[in-house]
Amino acid sequence: MSVTCLCCQQLRSSPPELCASRHWDVFKYVTEVFILVPALLGLKGNLEMTLASRLSTAANIGQMDTPKELWRMITGNMALIQVQATVVGFLASIAAVVFGWIPDGHFSIDHAVLLCASSVATAFIASLVLGMIMIGVIIGSRKMGINPDNVATPIAASLGDLITLALLSGISWGLYKELESKAYVNPLVCAFFIALLPIWIIIAKKNAATREVLYSGWEPVIIAMAISSVGGLILDRTVSDPNFAGMAVFTPVINGVGGNLVAVQASRISTYLHMSGMPGESSETAPRKCPSPCSTFFSSDVNSRSARVLFLLVVPGHLVFLYTISSMQGGHTTLTLIFIVFYMTAALLQVLILLYIADWMVHWMWGRDLDPDNFSIPYLTALGDLIGTGLLALSFHVLWLIGDRDSDVGD
Repeated sequence: MSVTCLCCQQLRSSPPELCASRHWDVFKYVTEVFILVPALLGLKGNLEMTLASRLSTAANIGQMDTPKELWRMITGNMALIQVQATVVGFLASIAAVVFGWIPDGHFSIDHAVLLCASSVATAFIASLVLGMIMIGVIIGSRKMGINPDNVATPIAASLGDLITLALLSGISWGLYKELESKAYVNPLVCAFFIALLPIWIIIAKKNAATREVLYSGWEPVIIAMAISSVGGLILDRTVSDPNFAGMAVFTPVINGVGGNLVAVQASRISTYLHMSGMPGESSETAPRKCPSPCSTFFSSDVNSRSARVLFLLVVPGHLVFLYTISSMQGGHTTLTLIFIVFYMTAALLQVLILLYIADWMVHWMWGRDLDPDNFSIPYLTALGDLIGTGLLALSFHVLWLIGDRDSDVGD
């Protein structure tokens, strides 16, 4: 006999308590954690992918050839991303609290501190792990004669999603369990990571290459975090409806693939421009203000060819992920033909828009004396989160309206 699951509001053949045990309590009772998901996943674009792009460009133009230069770039950039991760993680938690409080009118100080501790700890640890991986990948790529632009940013994007989601789930669940018996743990975690800030700031200031970013690089990462948080609000509002619960599984996939592809393109264009001079210098390689879609996707330019290749990777890439999700019985959504058509349409439209914006944005920033390695990728990946989440939510709502309401796959 089927019974209604108390936590996901679906008919189950197993007892409700067994189904409930498969859910993480923190995501059920502190739903603002969902708002953190796009913001923290966006950190891979704000920090790790920017780091990968910056170091790839430095490696390609010969700024990491000697051991002294290599060590200077590593220490300065690692300290820089720890500063940015801590600050942005803290601001993301504030945004999650505000966006969660305004619609519901309910505020809990315990939940607010939990969100702060989870966000800061996740951002810090993920940036530390991914930063070290990126450095190893870039050094290895150079020794093997491979262009780091083609390797580092995709690895940063894919590993960034996996590591960040795993850390956020584990840390928030662990801290939530401590709320009742050890309420002091959450504020202690916040205080510990914030107390480390002066150390990272001092190290980053000693490096000329990172000193400038330390002072001027906050605008893109903070604005990108705010944009991603709006996407998180859309996700939170949508998955709160049991009819659209499956969207939580597909959101990291569509946003991860879109951010991955556009970051590769932005990094390639930036490296291409750096080969001809410094940002702000007049150059034939950056002559246009607003490119036409034809010049972005159908010209003989090397960056146009890479845009076509990246766009063609969308369908096979997503088909692999959809097959994996279906095989693991993840989500609350049966992969019907009409669902796959709507999902693929949203994914293709997302990447098409992002690649066009990247072509315009990187050249626009270059012409205004802004290094695209530091400024473009945070905006692009944040826009990818917002566009992907919005299109996916629209697809789920349209599917529901036209009658494709299968919701019987897994938890």
